[in-house]
Amino acid sequence: MKNKVYTQIYELLKQDFILESPKDKNLAHFATPLAFSLAKELRQNPKLIAQELASKFKDIKLFESVEAVNGYVNFKLSRTFLDELARLSLKEPLNFAKGEAKKESFLLEYISANPTGPLHIGHARGAIFGDTLARLARHLGFKFDTEYYINDAGNQIALLGLSVLLAVREELGENVAYPEEYYKGEYIKDLAKLALSEFEAGFFTEVNIPQIASWAKDKMMAEIKATLKDARIHIDTYASELSFYPLLEPTLEALKAKGGAYEKEGKIWLASSLKGDEKDRVIVREDGRGTYLAADIVYHKDKMSRGYDKCINIWGADHHGYIARMKSAMEFLGFDGSKLEVILAQMVSLLKDGKPYKMSKRAGNFILMQDVLDDIGVDALRFVFLSKKCDTHLEFDLSELSKQDSSNPVFYINYAHARVHQVFAKAGKSIEQVIDADISSLNEEALNLLFEALNLHAILHDAFESRALQKIADYLKNLAAAFHKFYNENRVVGTQNEESLLKLFAVVALSIKTALNLMGIEAKNKMG
Repeated sequence: MKNKVYTQIYELLKQDFILESPKDKNLAHFATPLAFSLAKELRQNPKLIAQELASKFKDIKLFESVEAVNGYVNFKLSRTFLDELARLSLKEPLNFAKGEAKKESFLLEYISANPTGPLHIGHARGAIFGDTLARLARHLGFKFDTEYYINDAGNQIALLGLSVLLAVREELGENVAYPEEYYKGEYIKDLAKLALSEFEAGFFTEVNIPQIASWAKDKMMAEIKATLKDARIHIDTYASELSFYPLLEPTLEALKAKGGAYEKEGKIWLASSLKGDEKDRVIVREDGRGTYLAADIVYHKDKMSRGYDKCINIWGADHHGYIARMKSAMEFLGFDGSKLEVILAQMVSLLKDGKPYKMSKRAGNFILMQDVLDDIGVDALRFVFLSKKCDTHLEFDLSELSKQDSSNPVFYINYAHARVHQVFAKAGKSIEQVIDADISSLNEEALNLLFEALNLHAILHDAFESRALQKIADYLKNLAAAFHKFYNENRVVGTQNEESLLKLFAVVALSIKTALNLMGIEAKNKMG
């Protein structure tokens, strides 16, 4: 809808402009402050310019009225235009608020949690954000692929193998002296018991730690994938760190050749300070072992070489300092650093009845993502994690989600959707029967509600471009509130405008269902 309006205005004005949507829809559906920028250029009063601009739209059927108000040009959409959009939306619900196919392509790498333990609630925020971003991008017409980078090499995997080995020996009744660093938690004991059922006792020796580690890593990845499935998160491809090891030497040589790496004190350094980082970083240690940074550079080189217009990473907020060094490495290797985008996911604090959510005994000292999923369900979890911008701290009391009133946004939004179905059932009509109903007799409040419902595509586009997915949640809360207010103040069934109002309600329900689906949440047709 907004695109059509913009195009129509542009055809008359022949210049770019900002198109806003005022909060008070009784004043206007859209408005432009163009007169203020032209006033500087033309050295004229913006109010006079706005009046002149408004006069150009006298015979445009798209608009019911175009008025100059205090330097703004206000546009009210015609009933005919809104009615036609509503009819087309209900006839093709699967295409509602969709975008046309676009050339721009994206690769999103996210979650990428070490396969040394189950997913915790910190992983959940980036996981749900990333999955929703992918759903949204595809809906808007972008090519958007997703990938999980498996850290299946290095010390942490060897430590997993050692931890399982020691737990097996303890299970066999041996006196075990645990080192200072090892993986704890019930899940390690579970892995030990499972390992004992699959291997002979004689297998569990130090020489077989690599095989034990590989086996345990595969079991943990299976559990991680199961949790992601429960959260309705789909990953297109999984990339193995091990598979990139043969590319380390040629990548280091390429960096050296471009002046991006050098040897000093027996180490190989990334010259990231030349690209704005606060200091240079070690890529390879004195003993020849690569750092995390080395493996990540190789992997990012591979990603940037695949031809995507943009590679997006979702990292924890503690990785903020990592951005400059990774971009510098890519620029040394000849890539455009602006094509690497990093979204930071801030920490999460979950409460229950005002108290910190209990830590998982199975995992040790953190909250398991699976535990919260089992506790409140996938719909509630996804909504909570999409209710605030990803890079801001999130604190939420999960007990709020058990309330059956407007304080629970998931209930309140779904109740609006269910209410529409309830009204249709009471009227004994189907959506197909009201698609061609005439809305011209509806009052301004009804038309403004219809506008809000039809404005979903603009909300989705803004949410994607700004990477601010909480705008979808905010939109749903506002639309549900507007619908409930209208519903409580207006009788529908048995009135003269019954079919027109049912048509309006059907579009509201379609907007709610579409937006919830993009958030990975199922819209409910009935409550309780």
